[in-house]
Amino acid sequence: MIRHLNCIALAAAVALGPFAIGAASAQDFPTREVRWIIPWNPGGSNDIMARILQPILEEEGLPVVIENVPGGTGAIGMGQVATAAPDGYTVGQGTSSTMAIIAQGQAPLRDDQFTHIIRISIDPLILVVPGNSPHETLAEFIDHMRENPGEVTIATPGANNLNHIFAAMTARGAEVDYRHVPYPGGSRVVAELMGNQVEAGVLKPSETMEQIQAGDLRALGVFQEERLDVLPDVPTFADEGIDVFPYGPVVQMAYLDGPAGLDPEVRDTIASAFEAAMTSERFLAFAEENGFQVDPITGEELEAEIEAVSAAIAEVAGQVFEED
Repeated sequence: MIRHLNCIALAAAVALGPFAIGAASAQDFPTREVRWIIPWNPGGSNDIMARILQPILEEEGLPVVIENVPGGTGAIGMGQVATAAPDGYTVGQGTSSTMAIIAQGQAPLRDDQFTHIIRISIDPLILVVPGNSPHETLAEFIDHMRENPGEVTIATPGANNLNHIFAAMTARGAEVDYRHVPYPGGSRVVAELMGNQVEAGVLKPSETMEQIQAGDLRALGVFQEERLDVLPDVPTFADEGIDVFPYGPVVQMAYLDGPAGLDPEVRDTIASAFEAAMTSERFLAFAEENGFQVDPITGEELEAEIEAVSAAIAEVAGQVFEED
């Protein structure tokens, strides 16, 4: 009788094929560590954020191993996500930066190669200079650019992304050219600033707060409409009469992606673990200290947000880099 039942079960499994295996896998997920690709250098904001979340995700039943795969403004690492098996064991950190180069056709990737899982953060961007820079204020730095047209260096993690857009808008506010210096991640920009290899950088508070508080870096201006609670004395560009949103608002955000075709149950399991970790007291405290917003969205809401942000960045980039 047992042999007869086993034969029936085997026949059913053969008839269902991968559907039976997929269902079991989705139900049992995860059975091993999930590879979480951060497509930027170690020490940048996305890497720091991931390493804060890692032990909390473990507590939520989702063990992850973080792997840094920098290059191509995030395209190299996200390319590995796009070509991974859609089983939930490879995910990656999408950002507005990678979104921007995809939207501009500057990366061999398409949005439909990914399953969007959950938004992780919304990040402001700031203009920073070395702590020993002679420029104490944004107004002084703008005057410096005007006095040295085409000579002032502004570094960004990656190119043709939101950081690059705001570097160009800084020069536009000064009504002069500048020298753009791209690096493969925020941590490299920080290092070059502290070594006085570049004069300014466009970065997130989350990757610069420690250095700002230590006096190694100085924040001069905020690229948004309102000042930041964590840097209340740092003016916005609007405070100085400089419009950095002449073509409409754009936002810097990070979100979690898997390969296209990810099982909805697996996607929801990952999203639930991330949402629980991101709304934990520990991570919310980290977000508050580092000046970024946690507002997890999933499903159709996330799809619509990514589509809207991609379109906005592509439009603004087209305008800015045409002039740049």
